[in-house]
Amino acid sequence: MTYEEKIHNLTVEDREKILEEFKKSIHFDDGAYLNTCAHCGLCADSCHYHIALNDTQSIPAYKLALVTKIYKKSFGFIGKKLPSLVGAADLSNELIEEWVDSLFGRCSLCGRCTINCTMGINIPYLIRAARGALASVGLVPPGLQSTVNTAIEKGNNMGISKEDWLETVEWLEEELQQDVDDSDAQLPVDKKGARLLYTINPREAMFFPLSISAAGKVFYAAGESWTFSSENFDVTNYGLYSGDNEAAGIISERLILALENLECKELVLAECGHGFNSNRWEAPEWLQRHYGFKVESILQVIFEYIQEGRIKLDPSWNPKVVTLHDPCNLVRLGGIIEEQRDILRHAVDRFVEMTPNRENNFCCGGGGGQLAMTRFSKRRLEVGRIKADQIKATGARVVATPCHNCIDQLMELNKHYKLDIEIKTITEIVADAIVL
Repeated sequence: MTYEEKIHNLTVEDREKILEEFKKSIHFDDGAYLNTCAHCGLCADSCHYHIALNDTQSIPAYKLALVTKIYKKSFGFIGKKLPSLVGAADLSNELIEEWVDSLFGRCSLCGRCTINCTMGINIPYLIRAARGALASVGLVPPGLQSTVNTAIEKGNNMGISKEDWLETVEWLEEELQQDVDDSDAQLPVDKKGARLLYTINPREAMFFPLSISAAGKVFYAAGESWTFSSENFDVTNYGLYSGDNEAAGIISERLILALENLECKELVLAECGHGFNSNRWEAPEWLQRHYGFKVESILQVIFEYIQEGRIKLDPSWNPKVVTLHDPCNLVRLGGIIEEQRDILRHAVDRFVEMTPNRENNFCCGGGGGQLAMTRFSKRRLEVGRIKADQIKATGARVVATPCHNCIDQLMELNKHYKLDIEIKTITEIVADAIVL
């Protein structure tokens, strides 16, 4: 049965399960949000989907209304008795089809609408709650669900075996030793008692190994005590995007278990926006537990190294003009804002900002699971025009971004819009500037 057939063949029991799961996710304050929208239109001007596509379906308030009408009909007294009076509606298969197109296909959960909302409505949270309700009956778009399934079943979202991971680390260690001219330089694995447990995006091992060796070089220069885990090394968590809290909790808990088994003091997350948001902020809620250890982004660690004088950088070794793309999950939703800017000012000759930037920066279009949902890829590239225009306006030749989802999207935008730029992680730029 195709995905579309599954939607069209939903039963009454399926729809009741969706409503039941949705109700579990909505608390009293969320109910207030769902009755608060003033229809002022400010969210429309903040959304890269609406700016690029200029259609009603892409307005955040419209997407919110798709959720609100179900909430009012199912859980509100007036909505049940006089649905037309408050815009309430039954959860039909046709409306579920629109949920999929709008809540999965026209939203990257970037949060820019919320910071521009006059009522402060947490629109991404409510959209994610609706996504989670769809997940309960298997209606997450196949590509995104497949990524979650692979992470659950294989231990990482690329399905890399332990043997292949260890082999990758081994040859990257040899590369590091040549780079730093030290045969004792290491990329340690399963080193008990190391201060830091460092996690990666599996795409680094498959397609961007320089990101891994760059981190190793930074740790080497700082004289850090650190390690990889041979079993649980994946910083990503696509359960955040599918809305499946149970799956998301399973994925994040593996990193906790790895840290505890190796008796490390701190969990350090590679440059991954949603990986940071998931493991730093969301996982304690998913797992309902208090961490007894510190969780930091590699950006915070590098920032500390620079401040403490543990690494020395020569910016002249990065002579090209560099701009910075702010990943939504890391910056707007995660609070890591100035660290990467301070790092770049130390590591490159000339750093220029995009406009707007920081919390107000536009999403590149690659978040929210969009890269995993090929059915929406044409739309994803179309809304990426907003980011492409931002990059062009800076005149930069290098775009730095601390997120591999953003890197993948920017690489596609680079080709699609003929930007002629290089795209690098912050750690790679730092490694290029390190004075040993």
